Amino acid sequence: MNASFWSPIVLSLQTAAAALFIVVVFGILIARWMSRKKIKGKVFLETILLLPLVLPPTVVGFLLIMLLGRNSLIGSVIENLSGQQIMFTWQAAVIAAAVVAFPMMYQSAKTGFLSVDMRAEEAARVDGASEWKVFLYITLPLSVKALVAGVILSFARALGEFGATLMFAGNLPGKTQTMPTAIYVAFESGNMEAAWLWVSVIMAISFIMLLTTRLLN
Repeated sequence: MNASFWSPIVLSLQTAAAALFIVVVFGILIARWMSRKKIKGKVFLETILLLPLVLPPTVVGFLLIMLLGRNSLIGSVIENLSGQQIMFTWQAAVIAAAVVAFPMMYQSAKTGFLSVDMRAEEAARVDGASEWKVFLYITLPLSVKALVAGVILSFARALGEFGATLMFAGNLPGKTQTMPTAIYVAFESGNMEAAWLWVSVIMAISFIMLLTTRLLN
């Protein structure tokens, strides 16, 4: 097992970890806001947030190209500021993984927050606790199981992302080639030994994560 074998594994874990950080932060904050606020168009907004869950990954990749590609407004601004386009970079792989994994974290966090007894939160406010302290010491501990499940499922989803990553980040060995894209290339080239090894690794990781989620329930 040389460096070319380990590279997609390491890159996949790094990409999934970076994407997880993004979806945990935004997933928890947005889920908290959506679970407590009554706003017009809430159902429409939530549908947009959950859309990557049902869209084909290639459609997600296409939309990311339209939004952040070189010919887009945002993409051109990023290229002018950084000196390089965001497509076909490690950052592009992280963005693709984060977009498809976000609904997992959001839905789990929202479910957890809705299960919290609002009377406990109100009692803390009556005792003088700020909204931040109520969230940190009451809401989060009472919804921890749902949040942990969301973290595990989001990481597993980010780890297995293929279509959006291939379209938006490409398949550059040592740079954007994750395990799913490496498996695809190995299969297409007839390198079944490498394909099976990568499949075994990603299946083992996914199995452990799903088993952990089940044990938490």
